[in-house]
Amino acid sequence: MAAILSIALNPTIDMSSEAEQVVPTRKIRTCNEKHHPGGGGVNVARVINMLGGAVELIFTSGGVTGILLEQSLDCTGIECRKIKIEQSTRLAHMIYEQQTGLEYRFVPVGPEVSQQELNLVLEQVEEFEGDYIIVSGSLPLSVPYDTYALIADIADRKNIRFIIDSSGEGLKCALAKSPVFLIKPNHRELEKLTGKRLDNNEAKEAALELVRNGSARNVVVSMGAEGAFLANEEGGLFIPASPVNVRSAVGAGDSFVGAMAFSLASGHAIQDAFRFGVAAGAAAVMTDGTELCKREDVLKLYGDILSKA
Repeated sequence: MAAILSIALNPTIDMSSEAEQVVPTRKIRTCNEKHHPGGGGVNVARVINMLGGAVELIFTSGGVTGILLEQSLDCTGIECRKIKIEQSTRLAHMIYEQQTGLEYRFVPVGPEVSQQELNLVLEQVEEFEGDYIIVSGSLPLSVPYDTYALIADIADRKNIRFIIDSSGEGLKCALAKSPVFLIKPNHRELEKLTGKRLDNNEAKEAALELVRNGSARNVVVSMGAEGAFLANEEGGLFIPASPVNVRSAVGAGDSFVGAMAFSLASGHAIQDAFRFGVAAGAAAVMTDGTELCKREDVLKLYGDILSKA
């Protein structure tokens, strides 16, 4: 199986809990508290590892929350390379309101990462010998916008496929300067990338245009309850969302990317990997709080999708 490197420049400790009702000023008593190592690159690595893939993780870590992150990752068995930073790792919190079924998500912007600390990350990336490099999640505020483009350049020079799941200026720089194998914006992120409001048909056309103009070889657009769309030089493939009991949307996109990368690294064609990613995204929304997809759910939903292909 091909080797994968996942990079998390702005990881989190993801906390989740439930409350009967969320109201201002009063103390909100919570229950079912959980915490997991999180942030895009961390979650992607966790999914690949859970599915049985070979994955390495580079992540930044600082302060007492960084120690908790490291300890939480030690339990996963993922091969990790931590880069110590001066400021503290962020802590995010999701509260599920039992009365309404609504989620409230509180996500700090995270610590600053110095240029010296970032250089240590880039040195570790240079040492990777494998087949896929994935960057997922937001850039720390202090990091230059072209950071993901620099990582894409390293991947291109080493003939490694580069996958990016991010948004904003970091994504724009990567697409403008470097060859990208796969991007996975959601509908809203695609609108930000194009600078236009898009209906579903326009979103599909925008994804195809990104392929035609050479920005990325493959573009996957997740459309929430509508489904997902894959665009590449072979055309477009739309898969409607699987009918599942939605519990929490946290980690659905990361599950999608991780499962798709796992499938690609296992030697499957891009269309099959896309189907596997759709299954993992659907499986993730079936879990509570900050939990990611479960392997048995992914395999079942993947079988359902294949039966309709």
